[in-house]
Parts: sequence; C-alpha cells; structure tokens
Amino acid sequence: MAERRNIVLAVTGAGGTRMARFVLEALVKDERVGQVDLMVSPAGRRLIAHETGRDASGPAAELVLGGPAPDKVVAWDPEDLAGGPTSGSYPSWGMLVVPCALGVAGRIAHGTANTLIERAADVMLKERRPLVLCVRETPFNLIHLRNLTQLAEAGGTVYPMIPTFYNVPRTVDQFYEEFTVRLLGFIGLQQTDYYAYSGAESPAHHDRAGRP
Repeated sequence: MAERRNIVLAVTGAGGTRMARFVLEALVKDERVGQVDLMVSPAGRRLIAHETGRDASGPAAELVLGGPAPDKVVAWDPEDLAGGPTSGSYPSWGMLVVPCALGVAGRIAHGTANTLIERAADVMLKERRPLVLCVRETPFNLIHLRNLTQLAEAGGTVYPMIPTFYNVPRTVDQFYEEFTVRLLGFIGLQQTDYYAYSGAESPAHHDRAGRP
C-alpha cells in the first residue's frame, strides 16, 4: 500500500470559504491522506464567520467543518512561525490554499513569509513540493497577474475557483462538489469519474440537463 500523504490546507481571507469545508471533508474521508495540517488566517476566520454565521473564535477545524473535527486534522496557529510546517524536514506532501487571497499570493510570490501560511508555502516551493493556490478574486490587475506568473515560474500552480458548466450545475453545492473533485484529482487523489467530461452523455450532464 502506498504511503499516506500529509497535506497542508490553508484558508485565507477571500470569499468562498465554504469551499474549504468541502475540500477538508474530502481529504478527511480519503484513506490515501494520513494527516491534514490546517491553518486558518485571521481574515479567513472573519470570512468564515461572515459566510456561515459561526463563532470566529472557535477551534479552527470546527470553524471550517461546522462540527467536531477528526483526529486526522491537526490545526496550527497561523501566527506561529515555529510551527512544524515552517521546516523542510516536516513530512508534508504538498499544500493547498483554499481560498487564496491575492494579497497572500503576492507575499508568497515575493518570499515575504510573515505568517505560518506564507512560510509553509515558501517551504513547498523550495522543497519542490506541490503548492496549489485557489485564488478567487476577480478581475486581476497587472500586479496580480505578475505575482501569479512569478508563482507559476517558481513551481506553484494557480488554480482559480472557477466553475465548470458542461455538467449543468443546478445548485451552489454542485459547484463546490465539482470543484473539490477536480482539485483533488489534479493532485492525484481521484475521487470519482462522475464529473469527467465525455461529451453529451457525460453522467453529470445527463442527470441534470433539461430539468426546469
């Protein structure tokens, strides 16, 4: 059996924080994932509270999930620059930032590691590990584009939170689900082929097209 992955998941202050819940739930359920190192920035906490009505001061994992967190999830203080993920020797396979504020992306692009989130991302780049930034803000200005280009040149992946339409989504939850499936498939954790495009007869399209 392949060694189980330890994956870092960061949540920052960009809209769409509910996506983090879908991604975290999927990582927790996946037997190929041994541990999820979770970091939620102060701005991320405020956004989650705003979007869900939860108490922003609660434990990070419970704040994201909306309920008790399993042992697989290890929460880190994003202000703790002595935390394990600051070191290249810490056993992490890669890192997802969901959602990723463009200010955070800019600081990562310029090596300005003022928080554990930014330092952990810097470690991923220097250790040549996967770093996937799910940016959400739009439109991009020239500064954003140059920062994102620099991140891509440094080895990161810019993976915007953009929905697909071929699957004819009928609810917001279907957008979250589809994006989560595609994101995890991108990092080698295929979840299902339900959203795989195969023309007009693709299951996701077939099940939803033509409904009022």
